[in-house]
Amino acid sequence: MLESRAEFAAPAVEVTPVHQRLRDAMAELAPVLTELSADLHAHPELALAEFHAADRLTGLLEKDGFAVERGVAGLPTAFVAGVGQGAPVVAFLCEYDALAGVGHGCGHNLIAAGGVGAALALHRALGEDFTGTVRCIGTPGEEGAGGKITELEAGVFADVDAALMFHPGDRSLPWRHATAAAHLDVTFHGVAAHAAAAPASGRSALSAIVQLFVSIDSLRQFIPETARIHGIITDGGQAVNIVPERTSAALMVRALTQQGVEDLLARVRACADAAAAATGTTSEITIGKVYAERKNNHTIATRVASHLARLGESMREPVLRGGTGSSDIGNVSLVLPAIHPYLQIAPEGTPAHSHAMAEAAAGPQAQQRMLHMAEALAATGADLLTDPALFDTVREEFATAGPDFPS
Repeated sequence: MLESRAEFAAPAVEVTPVHQRLRDAMAELAPVLTELSADLHAHPELALAEFHAADRLTGLLEKDGFAVERGVAGLPTAFVAGVGQGAPVVAFLCEYDALAGVGHGCGHNLIAAGGVGAALALHRALGEDFTGTVRCIGTPGEEGAGGKITELEAGVFADVDAALMFHPGDRSLPWRHATAAAHLDVTFHGVAAHAAAAPASGRSALSAIVQLFVSIDSLRQFIPETARIHGIITDGGQAVNIVPERTSAALMVRALTQQGVEDLLARVRACADAAAAATGTTSEITIGKVYAERKNNHTIATRVASHLARLGESMREPVLRGGTGSSDIGNVSLVLPAIHPYLQIAPEGTPAHSHAMAEAAAGPQAQQRMLHMAEALAATGADLLTDPALFDTVREEFATAGPDFPS
């Protein structure tokens, strides 16, 4: 993976009275937000089951005067909280699901605390007399369930003018590209039989799933180098002396664009069909929501970097090349201006989705940088609400620019 080591040259911004009030608000909120981050880290919850996290976040927002709607888009742990009225609507997004077996190895405890912190601080700094709406949207199930996509389809983002969030990582970047992706589950159905006395009467679903992975390994040589196919066997059979009649696997397919994902899914489906035909079994495939490529709004992201710079946080010049992940913020970013900057919380080279990253997400450095990011997001939100010319530039970029792709 090639990354620039040059510092991102963020232009200086004028410090307004609202920004100064944000400093005071963040000082008051700091112990609340660090405790919240630590609590979420200590109580990791999987996608769409983040009940403790949702309760904590909505409770803080409601206490601060936000009108809260819970269970939006048919998702029990999703919420929308807002203050103010009318346009423009600036939304801070919170993710709060954890990873199976790893906990908060993606740092969503920090995303949640930082997102709600930005909303609370901005509300306190603006007071009750301002034009527009400050909103905080709880977006559960980023890790595979596509909560933002469900919310998008349900109209949760229909009147949102800008969506702001950040993501922890091993380096700070104002933006970077992200691949489109889809989860799929593959199940093979065979015929059970005694593995020693009557194997000819059986049809091995295990042989089928092994053949599927062999076929995918053969396929990898002939897909774009920017694409990825990876997966695990989730059910390999029930007993060693029985020809397995059912097996299953969970896979992910990634490509530069949604269309690229669709093309790869067709090829993986062909691998599954071939494995079934070769083993006398049948295959069943369920495809989840397709995560889109990301269209970062550089105008908003640059303003966040400028506010981080005055708080003593530097960012690295982004190079849109090399391995990266996927997120359902991509789907939102194709519909309205959105950002997804990265904030360093761990030594460079620390992999995401690892126990090392989970440990870093609970550390004091991560908490302090989360507070700086929350303030920078809030300050950018203040600029968007009070500077129509800035929002005009944001909208113009959104109308003319495309997604970020590797260069």
